[in-house]
Amino acid sequence: MGDRLSGKTAVITGAGSGMGRATAARFAEEGAQVLIVDRWTQRAEEASDEIGDAAAAFTADVTSGEDVQAMYQAAAERFGGVDIIYNNAGIGGPEGNARDCPEEVFDEIMAVNLRGVWLGMKYGIPHLERAGGGSIISTASVAGITGLTGIVGYCGSKGGVIALTRAAAGEWAARGIRINCICPGPVTTRIGDDSMGPPDPARAAAWRAASAATTPLGRSGEGIDIAEAALYLASDESSFMTGQALVVDGGWTSISERWFNFSPNAFGG
Repeated sequence: MGDRLSGKTAVITGAGSGMGRATAARFAEEGAQVLIVDRWTQRAEEASDEIGDAAAAFTADVTSGEDVQAMYQAAAERFGGVDIIYNNAGIGGPEGNARDCPEEVFDEIMAVNLRGVWLGMKYGIPHLERAGGGSIISTASVAGITGLTGIVGYCGSKGGVIALTRAAAGEWAARGIRINCICPGPVTTRIGDDSMGPPDPARAAAWRAASAATTPLGRSGEGIDIAEAALYLASDESSFMTGQALVVDGGWTSISERWFNFSPNAFGG
């Protein structure tokens, strides 16, 4: 047990699985009280039970302003306030190209990935003001800084998260509220299980192998990799950091995948 977040309360969305769940556990290890928010009640409760008394579960849809307000109120009533917000909930999956992507698919991705982050800021900032400041973290993606075919809505939503982060950071810095985002690369638990079906060890193994083949560090990212980055942004160690998009991708965006596959360096030569 550490004390990097001792006495602080964190609200984490999408925390019933994947990166959010790993982050909730890591925050609790460092002394935080955590409200685990997920749209799936069972997942939120399971994650909360794993942590114990330092956590509580809450069911919410991040696209609903009423739900988002209610989750912050629940955290304030249970733990006495809010100091850290992690807007992590997100969805993704096959969309088709920019012409063929159905409108309803595009709209849902934007609603969860971008509107959900904005609502998390809109209704969370007053709680951080009452606390005298705090940290807001959001999950963006490398897809928000480089083009990936077949998921134009997802790329657009994550690019929006980066821009929203930068704009809001400038608005609230003087109030002691730091606002940053994380851009994960190939992470096995990237979007959790909501949009990819039930947990599948074989699928996870295949994803890890494919990621390792195109990542300079030679492995897929794991939930704990993102959790450690979130811990840094939540803690006082990053007190001079705001408005930033922190890339955690094993070097994936540092070099073209096509060149990496061709280069002798990819094979140790």
